Amino acid sequence: MEKIINKLLKLPSLILVIVLITSVGFFKVMKSNSRMETDLDKYMPQNHPAFMYSNQAEEWFSIRDGIIIAIEKSEGIYNPQTIEKVKNLTKSLQKMKEIKKDDVTSLYTADNIIGTEDGMDVKAFFKNAPETDAKLQKLRNNVRSNEMVFGRLVSNDETVTIIIAEIEDDVFSQEFYQRILKLSKQYEGPEKLYVAGRPIVEGTMAYLGPRDMKRMVPIVILVIILVLLIVLRSIKSTFFTLLVVLFSTIWTFGLMAAFGIPIYAVSTMIPVMLIAIGVADGIHLYSHLHLFMIGNPSATKKEAIKDLIHGMGKPVIMTSVTTSVGFISLLTSQVYPIKYFGLFTAFGVMVAMVFSLLLIPAGIMVFGLPGWKTDSKNTARKKVDLAALYTRKIVKHKYLTMMLTIIVIIIALTGIRKVWINSSFLDKFEKDSDIVLTDKFINANFGGTSSLNVILDGKDLNTFKSPAVLEVIDKLQMNVVNNNVMVGNSFSLADYLKRMNKVMHADDEKFNRIPESSDLVAQYLLLYEMSGDPDNLWKVVNYDYKKANLTFQLKSDNSKVLNETIALIEKYRPEFKELGVEINYAGSGYKSLVFTDLILQGQITSVILALLIVVILISFMFKKLIVGLIGAVPIVITTMINFGIMGLLGIPLSTTTALISSIAIGIGIDYAIHFIERYKIYSKDNDKETTCRLTMSHSGRAIIFNAVVVIAGFLVLLFSAFPPNRMLGALVSLNMFTSFLGTVSIMFLLMYMSNVYFKRKKEIK
Repeated sequence: MEKIINKLLKLPSLILVIVLITSVGFFKVMKSNSRMETDLDKYMPQNHPAFMYSNQAEEWFSIRDGIIIAIEKSEGIYNPQTIEKVKNLTKSLQKMKEIKKDDVTSLYTADNIIGTEDGMDVKAFFKNAPETDAKLQKLRNNVRSNEMVFGRLVSNDETVTIIIAEIEDDVFSQEFYQRILKLSKQYEGPEKLYVAGRPIVEGTMAYLGPRDMKRMVPIVILVIILVLLIVLRSIKSTFFTLLVVLFSTIWTFGLMAAFGIPIYAVSTMIPVMLIAIGVADGIHLYSHLHLFMIGNPSATKKEAIKDLIHGMGKPVIMTSVTTSVGFISLLTSQVYPIKYFGLFTAFGVMVAMVFSLLLIPAGIMVFGLPGWKTDSKNTARKKVDLAALYTRKIVKHKYLTMMLTIIVIIIALTGIRKVWINSSFLDKFEKDSDIVLTDKFINANFGGTSSLNVILDGKDLNTFKSPAVLEVIDKLQMNVVNNNVMVGNSFSLADYLKRMNKVMHADDEKFNRIPESSDLVAQYLLLYEMSGDPDNLWKVVNYDYKKANLTFQLKSDNSKVLNETIALIEKYRPEFKELGVEINYAGSGYKSLVFTDLILQGQITSVILALLIVVILISFMFKKLIVGLIGAVPIVITTMINFGIMGLLGIPLSTTTALISSIAIGIGIDYAIHFIERYKIYSKDNDKETTCRLTMSHSGRAIIFNAVVVIAGFLVLLFSAFPPNRMLGALVSLNMFTSFLGTVSIMFLLMYMSNVYFKRKKEIK
């Protein structure tokens, strides 16, 4: 590798031109082909059994996510103007090409099942907005007496009504999203309108994601420039280090665009990641070059580059490979955003390595050595003395250091047990953002904006015409709603039959129950099919009454709420089983829950795999198994502390924070490799004391610079519009500090105490 690089550097200007031209090409591909993925279903593996079943169930019962528009009138909705607005807005939605007419539900389109002298009829609540007080009162009474509408489409205090427009997954777009928002604005005044629902969450994320990335990247670049100028003390060094990460970022996104890989929400952090990580190679290269020039002030450019490649080529390659392994391990995840994040970040890291070993030396050959102010002998001596002092202190208090580390690990272990997973997409937004406040408002007035679909599979035809089965469904609904405050409402075939039974007995409340005989159930259903819209019925039961869909409305898409709801439902599994009915789950809410399990499984697998590969690689690189084990100690401790803090502070594991351990392993191992490599080099010609001191003054110095720059880069995520991104920035920065501290303390002591690279133990006095 060293010979190849030296040959390439014989034409430094050509290298700079080729890299520039290819980067421009990748930039054009990135600009023309990049797209943001907003369909949250596309985040999930479609060949997973749970998703395959859910998708099938969604076809059976036309289960779709809906856009919810709430119309609020503080004085009450029962006035001609507001009712007319409900009608007009409903019709406007029905005219949109993305929405089917029958998929819009509102007070204007809802069925009102009523009893008549001839039996039963299904009518609309109104065709034209009532003009008189008497007609308005009649409408109010009709809604109040209908349990299938009151509290579902009209709030209990009668100040809010909602319109639900269900859409297919593949019709949503940014243009459609903007038209929905514009339409709702047109109907505001004096009523206030709120727009919510899963598609709106997706649209808002797609809108804010690119804006967040555009805002973050310049801030990251500015911060990195300032920190690099302080650390490297050279404009040339800063420029070429920044050029490396800029080109590697362009190549990464250009490759994603070329292969048609979309930009997910988590992908917006790749530039921050590559900028923060990519500068590490430059810092170590320039730090080594600086120390070489201090010791050899009369050296030529070629001599300096030759020493640079010879001394730093191997550790730069090793650290880049191990960093990539940390990210490549994310391929074990079945979650697409995490999988692609790992793959392309690993590619970016390797590209940054190649550019570092080519562009930086080529830049020196073309533009000359950095114009450093040569350190005086006193300044250099002070740095060596400081390193020697730190080394002696650590060795002197080695047992105290070990004890403190063990205490920290024990505390971390207690926190790890409290780590929980959360797939909530609403939690990605600020608590005071419009999307969250709107969701909160609708949840407060209605059943909830999230849902869980329970699919009941019967063994025989007409299973769900059995009163015994229907009574268990009704009992299940009441139990779940009454025992979980986050479950606002439920809806099933049982609600239809209870309503029919009641209206067929002159609206007598005591008949608001499941009919007593199968014949009566069959009769009611036949009457409804003849007088109503059967399509509505097929959303809760299939045509042969062998499968049924029970929907629970939830006031949160939080995983804890979903798990608690499912736990209540599962208590009825034995009772259903006796009746020949199996329980399954479907819908976006359930898929989100499975999504969280996949995150956890992928996280555990990727961490174990990354640690295993890292140990093997370091052992192979340094030809000693004990070195591989020692090198992994800082990142193991860092990973434990990270999850311990998450557990103690109640920070959930999500698609964003799931990346932390791989990032910590990928970046943190760099410190260990640079330190071990320098320790090995110095041990050849020096005793243990001198080796420790020189290693600390050389690699310890570069590691500090590296940690400062990476921490500064990730702290920029604190300016992100998404709270999980800010949490990621804070945690990764903490991890980098922990990795740095663990490398120059615990790992150093293990190297020292294990007598690695020394045949005889020589204590530091």
